[in-house]
Amino acid sequence: MHEAERGVDHVMDAAIELPQHYIETETSLVQRALRSLKHEDAFAVFDDYGDIGVGRAGPEGVYFNDTRFLSWYELRFEGMRPLLLSSDVQDDNAALSVDLANPDVHADDGISLPRGTIAFERTKFLWQAVCYERIGFRNYADSHRRFRVDICFSADFRDLFEVRGETRAKRGKVSALITKAGVEFHYEGLDNLKRKTELRFSPEPVQLETNRATFEFDLAPKERGSLFVSVLCQDRNQPHCLDFQKAFRARRRDIRATTSNIAAVASSNDVFNEVCRRSTSDLYMLISRTAHGLYPYAGVPWYSTPFGRDGIITAMLLLWLDPAVAKGVLHYLAATQSKTFDAFADAEPGKILHETRNGEMALLGEVPFRLYYGTVDATPLFVMLAGMYVERTGDMETLKAIWPNIKAALHWIETYGDKDGDGFVEYARQTDAGLVNQGWKDSYDSIFHADGALAQGPVALCEVQGYVFNAKTHASKLANRLGEFDLGNKLRADAQTLQANFEAAFWCEDLGAYALALDGRKQPCRVRTSNSGHALFSGIASPERATRVAQTLLSRDSFSGWGIRTVASGEARYNPISYHNGSIWPHDNAIIALGFSRYGLAKEAAQVFTAIFEAACHQELRRLPELFCGFIRKPHRGPTAYPVACAPQAWAAAAPFAFLGACLGMDLCHETDSIRFLDPIMPDFLDFVDLSHLSLRDSRVDLKFHRHGPDVTLNLLSKRGEAKVMLVK
Repeated sequence: MHEAERGVDHVMDAAIELPQHYIETETSLVQRALRSLKHEDAFAVFDDYGDIGVGRAGPEGVYFNDTRFLSWYELRFEGMRPLLLSSDVQDDNAALSVDLANPDVHADDGISLPRGTIAFERTKFLWQAVCYERIGFRNYADSHRRFRVDICFSADFRDLFEVRGETRAKRGKVSALITKAGVEFHYEGLDNLKRKTELRFSPEPVQLETNRATFEFDLAPKERGSLFVSVLCQDRNQPHCLDFQKAFRARRRDIRATTSNIAAVASSNDVFNEVCRRSTSDLYMLISRTAHGLYPYAGVPWYSTPFGRDGIITAMLLLWLDPAVAKGVLHYLAATQSKTFDAFADAEPGKILHETRNGEMALLGEVPFRLYYGTVDATPLFVMLAGMYVERTGDMETLKAIWPNIKAALHWIETYGDKDGDGFVEYARQTDAGLVNQGWKDSYDSIFHADGALAQGPVALCEVQGYVFNAKTHASKLANRLGEFDLGNKLRADAQTLQANFEAAFWCEDLGAYALALDGRKQPCRVRTSNSGHALFSGIASPERATRVAQTLLSRDSFSGWGIRTVASGEARYNPISYHNGSIWPHDNAIIALGFSRYGLAKEAAQVFTAIFEAACHQELRRLPELFCGFIRKPHRGPTAYPVACAPQAWAAAAPFAFLGACLGMDLCHETDSIRFLDPIMPDFLDFVDLSHLSLRDSRVDLKFHRHGPDVTLNLLSKRGEAKVMLVK
């Protein structure tokens, strides 16, 4: 045997230990065009035909509360797949529209029905745990045409973590039965919860089996026909199935109501307008109404649930556009804040939620995510968002309601977050079931030293110290607002001490960057990463070092041409195809751009904005994905997709609005009733930008910005209220 052959066998035969909760894949999500819809706690992933589960295994399905209620759904025409003509999620994400036509149908060694004789139009949408579909048919022949349509279906009730690749030793029982209304699938879970999928059809099928419904149509020339299907998902709920048209009107009214008070963006660049429209639609599709207000679920398909960090950062990036999102996030996270110790859930009093799951595996404790607190940054970010929100809105009612939660979060930062008392907040998981790394880069190998050795905990992350600094700075002001002046003075002094200690411990002069982290021995992880940019976002960085950090992040090793990499090329674990060690994340770049803007580096912010916008130009539907690969930009090619990136993803969808705010130097202050634009700049792809319905207090303004080379002018188009609008240069 040749040496090379022995090497191949060794690779094929060797079993490696996969990271926790690894998302398995044999095919890239990029390989197939997937279409996603979401409403509240239900979401659906279809192929471009509007089908589910045709071909190789993947994430397709109709899901509710982290369970797949429909795993196979396929439309067939005379036993064959129709011809695909077009497939689009509508601009407002209300529905999926698919145009199809019949293939050639053969009979008696000839063609009995030429292709393109019968046109199909599929319209699918979600509303209140029901997936609705109308399939319209039209006969374009000059004679009657009779044809058969089959819909094939099945429900496996797999937990989302099973779909992602987790294996289970045992699971519940699935059964199916035919009823007068249609077909029902029942699942008796190991969690003693009974789940049911019900399929209803109109008109009634001519033949009905537990996995197939058959319909026959006879259409006159130019005549139309319709088939309606409803898929109801039931666990603790009892979904109410409406008429298709009534449900569709309700869905559209809901979208209009949710977005009625937000600011709107229009510009000279049609593609940028498309990016903003898609981002807006994605955000408000991902946002769910909870008992505590609006909350942006993180992303489809893997993260359609509240995540603490993701919700907070999304709210921050959207704060100028729609502060109602921040209000909902704050109230939800205050309500779910940990009050007890629970090692399995990494919970400690005062800690803010990392994620919550409602599937069978979470309810049984097979995964620790029912209410999971294994995040080191959500707690300071919660306080930071509260300060930003009150500064933006002056909402003292909300501040008073969550002030005990803010104080509990500050107590966690001081005690459980800093167990060794060195002034830095560190993390270390409490059980082997928890996440190894608990910052936003939570891959098992994302925190490492210059030689590639993984950092051993407890780990103090660079960006987390910045979040704590900013949280204490904001909390000091909040305490003063509430008359707790001693606490305010203490928090301000603590923030100043932390800033000095951070500079001494984290700055790496030879790298021109802050260390990624300090390990358990207080040794710095001397690696160039995007985390340094978060130190600018939080304001903990000194001004002279902020400029150095910007130069490092925009160097060829860090800046690919499509954005700033999570890890610079040349570092030991750099891999442009990895999740966190060399990829490019739009939200990460938006945070960095906001950091640049904070330190007066508007041109640098515009450079990053331009790169991410140009990446968006190459994306299907103009939708920014969760992340993409960090390969260097090459002529005549777009960015390289990451194989299992979520799209849509909330904080990626929020990124364009954060970039725009950063470049315009936008500052909205409730206390001074002022809307200021500090040294604004506009990237070259924008000649003008219109902002409509920008609100502050009781004021609403419409503004127009014009770019004149490097200069920007501002026109006040209309104003209702007393807010002062200022362009400061």
